[in-house]
Amino acid sequence: MKKNKDDIGMELLTILPADRIKTRYIDLVTYGSDAGFYYLLPRAVVQPVSEAEVVALFDFSHRHRVPLVFRAGGTSLSGQSITDGILVEIGRYWRKVRVIDDGRLVQVGPGITGAMVNAHLKPHGRKIGPDPSSIASALMGGILSNNSSGMCCGVAGNSYHTTRSVRFILPNGKTFDTSDPGEHERFEKECPQVFGELRELRDSVLSDASLRGKIRDKYKIKNTVGYSLNAFLDYTHPLDITAHLLIGGEGTLGFIAGAVLETLPQYRYRSTALVYFPHLHAACEAIVPLRETGAEAVELMDRASLRAIEHIPRVPPVIGSLPSSAAALLVEFQDDSEQGLRAKIDGFSARVPGLLLLQPPEFTTDRNEQELLWKVRKGLFPSVGAVRKSGTTVILEDIAFPLDRLGDALTALRALFDKHGYADAIVFGHAKDGNIHFVITQSFHTDADVTRYDRFIRELVTLVVNRFGGALKAEHGTGRNMAPFVETEWGGEAYAIMQRLKRCIDPDNLLNPGVIISGDGEAHIRDIKQLPSVEREVDKCIECGYCEQVCPSRDLTMTPRRRIVARRVLQLLETNGDKENHKRLLEQYRYDGLETCAVDGLCSTACPVDINTGDLVKRLRKENHSVWGKRVALVVAKNFRVTEWIVGMGIRIGSGMNRAFGRMTMTRLTGTMRKVVSRMPVWPVELGAVSAMPRGVIDHKGSGGPGSSVVYFPACVSRIMTVKGHSVMDAMISVSRKAGIELLLPETVRGACCGQLFSSKGFGEAFAYTSNRIVGYLWEVSRQGELPVVTDISSCAYTLLHAPFRDTLDEENRRRYDKLRILDSVDFLHDLVLPLADGVRRTEDVVLHPVCSLQKMNTTDKLVSVARHFARSVNVPMQAGCCGMAGDRGFLFPELTASATCDEASEARPGQYDGYYSSAVTCELALTQAVGKDYVSVLFLADRAMG
Repeated sequence: MKKNKDDIGMELLTILPADRIKTRYIDLVTYGSDAGFYYLLPRAVVQPVSEAEVVALFDFSHRHRVPLVFRAGGTSLSGQSITDGILVEIGRYWRKVRVIDDGRLVQVGPGITGAMVNAHLKPHGRKIGPDPSSIASALMGGILSNNSSGMCCGVAGNSYHTTRSVRFILPNGKTFDTSDPGEHERFEKECPQVFGELRELRDSVLSDASLRGKIRDKYKIKNTVGYSLNAFLDYTHPLDITAHLLIGGEGTLGFIAGAVLETLPQYRYRSTALVYFPHLHAACEAIVPLRETGAEAVELMDRASLRAIEHIPRVPPVIGSLPSSAAALLVEFQDDSEQGLRAKIDGFSARVPGLLLLQPPEFTTDRNEQELLWKVRKGLFPSVGAVRKSGTTVILEDIAFPLDRLGDALTALRALFDKHGYADAIVFGHAKDGNIHFVITQSFHTDADVTRYDRFIRELVTLVVNRFGGALKAEHGTGRNMAPFVETEWGGEAYAIMQRLKRCIDPDNLLNPGVIISGDGEAHIRDIKQLPSVEREVDKCIECGYCEQVCPSRDLTMTPRRRIVARRVLQLLETNGDKENHKRLLEQYRYDGLETCAVDGLCSTACPVDINTGDLVKRLRKENHSVWGKRVALVVAKNFRVTEWIVGMGIRIGSGMNRAFGRMTMTRLTGTMRKVVSRMPVWPVELGAVSAMPRGVIDHKGSGGPGSSVVYFPACVSRIMTVKGHSVMDAMISVSRKAGIELLLPETVRGACCGQLFSSKGFGEAFAYTSNRIVGYLWEVSRQGELPVVTDISSCAYTLLHAPFRDTLDEENRRRYDKLRILDSVDFLHDLVLPLADGVRRTEDVVLHPVCSLQKMNTTDKLVSVARHFARSVNVPMQAGCCGMAGDRGFLFPELTASATCDEASEARPGQYDGYYSSAVTCELALTQAVGKDYVSVLFLADRAMG
């Protein structure tokens, strides 16, 4: 008998604390989805922090006959990280990484991203072997469990072949670590049945020459169908065999608690090109020459996939003029020396005359151009998904063929698309390894839709396995969508071995049931995710999860993906007339989805199709505002000088109370008031008041050169608050004086505002009024755009420079706006001050917090450059991200900033650095609280170094 979620939640309290057991409706429905096209509603979501808790969960699963599924990043595409049982989410508490032997080895936990592991290895010139396109969001638990490979690693550098040792827990609760020699003997004693069965299976494989040959042949190309049977040939002891069966086991045999991986060289020099061919066959003929001349990556893109990305800014314009049959290869050569790199390229160039190309290849070593080409390639799948018809599902399959049959196989595949009506299908993939991905879109609203997909998949299986001797899954894992066809690919004898493995290690079939081994011949067409039409941001999203790792609220409430899933579920509930659950989800969404979203927009920088969930949240906030609330916001905007005075006076009074009665006075007082008034802002201990407002023209003359005079527009927060008394305005004035730049500070600046306050809260009318007013004001004080305008808060600069700001302007103010030159304080330092700042004293080792506005404006490099000019050494934490302050959001929800800054603060430890710098007062407040050291504007660094 199934237990309901409330019963399960209560019983799980014997294992985990309540805050790590999620049974609220909003958690269940949003965790029910991953990057694949299947959907199951879990009965509970849990977040263990230790191996002991995982062991207890295995025991709970067996006692209550409840399935257990481990979920890492949820970027899997084949339905292997969803369940209708207990979902064990490991992305928060398992982020261990330790570099060993100067980077030749690396120890990882299952909850850290592959990109973060590579960031730790980068100083050593190393990287992990697997390099999936989702590496920035895929966690190591999933990378190992799915035997991930990717763009460059081929077969030899995949997860299986680069795993040195594994620490794992079996469903029986036994924990083993293959790095300990004594574990082999203990495995035999404590798991005699598993030990004996695996030994028998190995003997049967070794005694069957035909089966041995099949296994070796299957793994000459990429293959993740079924279990890693090559473990029986590559390893002798059942413990080592078990460990490598877990690699690619998709979480069906045990839990990978950690692993040690061998790393690969990270080559210093790269050269990249898009090479164009008249048709797919011609592109396939170039693969072997590229492999033989040492190409590290050879990525195939057919004309349909190129068409999907030809509109992206800065994409080579030739793509738009390619013939309809064309194809391209994204080629990259890598080496540790420029000479070695050139030799590889010359080797390929010598073979170009024998190939059929549309034009000679043009290789580039420009990092920005290379990043663009790779961004285009990695974003193909989501890009197609974003332009699909609303309400349809995007499906990505990956297959592999022997290289000598690739061209013919692709021709047959295209014919299969045409036969089943997938005219919009695209083909791309890792051509060097014969690994091909294809994307199709269709709806699943009717039985006819489902039947169409079923027939297509069954014919695809025949094409891949029987006609061309390929693999049904090359790197994405078997999952649910190929589970019915594992026996078709491997044959009855090999499949029987896989079935025995599953029964032996997981006899009750409670660990990720239905994945890899399935008795349901129609598993691939069950539990398909429904995608109703909702909003433009929601409809574009394919739930790939790329956005999650940059979201400041990911460890507190929700991520952009989960916010979007909730919107879809709300629409489905409304359509189905489920008023009770609709109301419940809407109420829970208010805090999780709306109030704790920082609307920082970093999700759009990680999203391959630029979805800004912050814009969606702003619009939803706007829709929730009452008419009265909108009127009040407009009154505040029209009387902002009075508002500024009131807030400034409040901060001065509060600061005075702290001086008189102790520094924690206001924090305690506002904390107590918050218990009664939930929207009461909490006073940060570090918050201080501006003692005096400078007036007029600062009394020094410019150098007379370009940029010698600028208009200074201090942001409203700079005019009223400080971090422990550090006034940004004082620093700006002092730096300008030392650089010989005339700084014009209008006496009328009080009451001027960029409008960010109203934009972030969704008060559109107030924002429009403020934006038009500030443009008129800046037009006047800048002498009709003659002088550049400098503002000292990066988020305010971003607001002024961001496209939605211009959209709110009337026609006259648009003309004015287009003639204004607006600089952030970082631009000011980099563009105007650095050329004048000679003979500086570099005495500080500093750490930086690049605020999210800099990341969105692509000026983080400028901040680093400025810091390197004025400091002895500069560090940017690997986990630096949005602090969650979001203007006033951190005052209202301090738990958001505490969660958002936790990882970054662990890197910026006190005592390691002399100075801590950023470029926004409110963000500096958040980091000061998190780290315990004073974060201040980078202007202070420049001021101190300039003497």
